[in-house]
Amino acid sequence: MKKIGRNFFSLVWTGVRRNYDNLDDNIAKHLGETDADNPVEIHLSRMFSEVFKRHSKDEADRLFIVGTRSTTPSLRKVSSRPVKPWFFSRVFTVLAVSFIMLILLLFLFKSNKAIPGLIFIGSLAVPFSLLMMFFEINVYQNISVLQLLTTFLVGGILSLLVTMTFYMMLPIRSEVSIESALIVGITEELAKCVVIIFFINLYKLNYIFNGVLIGAAIGAGFSVFESSGYVSEYGLATIFTRSFQAIGTHTIWAAIIGGAIILGKQRKHPFTIRDFFTKPRFFVFFLIAVCLHTFWDWDIPYTGIEISLLQEFVDVIIGWFLIFVMIDAGLREVKTLQGQQIVIHRTKRKPLVKKG
Repeated sequence: MKKIGRNFFSLVWTGVRRNYDNLDDNIAKHLGETDADNPVEIHLSRMFSEVFKRHSKDEADRLFIVGTRSTTPSLRKVSSRPVKPWFFSRVFTVLAVSFIMLILLLFLFKSNKAIPGLIFIGSLAVPFSLLMMFFEINVYQNISVLQLLTTFLVGGILSLLVTMTFYMMLPIRSEVSIESALIVGITEELAKCVVIIFFINLYKLNYIFNGVLIGAAIGAGFSVFESSGYVSEYGLATIFTRSFQAIGTHTIWAAIIGGAIILGKQRKHPFTIRDFFTKPRFFVFFLIAVCLHTFWDWDIPYTGIEISLLQEFVDVIIGWFLIFVMIDAGLREVKTLQGQQIVIHRTKRKPLVKKG
């Protein structure tokens, strides 16, 4: 039986490995304005290939000199090459090392003064690093660091205020049943969605990568402040679990919603209440984000920690897959707006680019 199980797992894994790189493109090609029969050359399997390479200080500096009138590139100069973010890993390393040093300060020297820093850095490390990744991925380079930090701080707090306003109007029970988990999922994702729409309309953004970045900023802010608040309720140990769990929660869900808002609105027009209810491409992704949140919060009866960890693992995989779909759709959008049509032959010859 063990041999049959291993052979079955090997067969399934081989199929997943062979088809994964195309699956996200098969979904994304139906989201954009391109002909669905024209694939785009995107190598998500090599997306993080630059993380372990050496980069100069000048390369890092150039990432942050964006979003101004003189540094925002024209559409013609926007890169449509596969995105390869790397700086976010340096941000995470700095925050992780800081977190470890604060742990040493607390446990070796019994210094309670380290606790506020431990809570803040622990809450910040993963969400803010993810935010930096989405900042790098925004190939349009039309959102400045000031706008990003404003959205992260103000948008994160504003989304919490909207959430608490909704909670006052809804029946939330203390037990984590499927009904309560669904109400929480709808409430929090709707609150973040409202704030994301506000900032997208405020900044007059029109590109998928822009929506993903604004969503990630608001989701990261929400995550940081919520995690910090949970410590006061459940104790310091909470920060050790929520810090690494943030890789697949609010930042990712809000980024999906942000990209979906751009997909759902008419280009160069604000997102309206009518768009919320009449645009299937937006509404499907919004409902998926709600379902991911609900599934994460749902405490399945009569199950242990193993099932809970499996829930989180499945949630993270699905969430990141949808992020890859958004990245794929975003690169398709660049090529469409630049008037290019990508043709990929099934042989090993280089793809042809036709001006159209």
